[in-house]
Amino acid sequence: MEYEILGWPTDGPTLRLDHERFSYAGKFVMSNTGKAVAREADEAERGTETGGIVAALAFNEDRTDEGTLWLRYVTVALDRRGEGIGPRLCRLVRDRALERGYERLRIAVNNPFAYEALYRAGFGYTGETTGIAELVLEYPRPTGDGGSDPIERYRAGLEEFRDRDLSVEEEAFLEDRAEGEPPAADRTES
Repeated sequence: MEYEILGWPTDGPTLRLDHERFSYAGKFVMSNTGKAVAREADEAERGTETGGIVAALAFNEDRTDEGTLWLRYVTVALDRRGEGIGPRLCRLVRDRALERGYERLRIAVNNPFAYEALYRAGFGYTGETTGIAELVLEYPRPTGDGGSDPIERYRAGLEEFRDRDLSVEEEAFLEDRAEGEPPAADRTES
């Protein structure tokens, strides 16, 4: 698998992804976000814009804080979910953003699978939600807000999902983690 930054927000990269294979496919044709992809190595050499892509990530700078980069959309091909590709792609962007001088990365997630995946990429729940009920996570993981320990913070985020209309798989996922600890940040190189 090859992981690559196609460009930063000012570079205006765009992607045309298959809407039947990728969630949020339409968000990747916008040129005001940076893009990163994961490709099958053997297919990456085919030279087409989307040849071999199995995951994509769009990101942009926070409008009010130039030290913060927002990961906006992460999508993994339907047939490749659960393989750890998304968290690894997030780590790539995280590491390159830190090298470029960003101090913090944030992302808003709308399901417990994404929540867990971002924890594996080193992000942590801030205790905040967006206006559309997404949970805000950030890197580096938040610390110290009045004594909230990392396990309590992780579980509080999972609890936010419990009152939602969930799939059977999401309910089972939450039940399995009811008394669990946050997953360790995956240290695999980006």
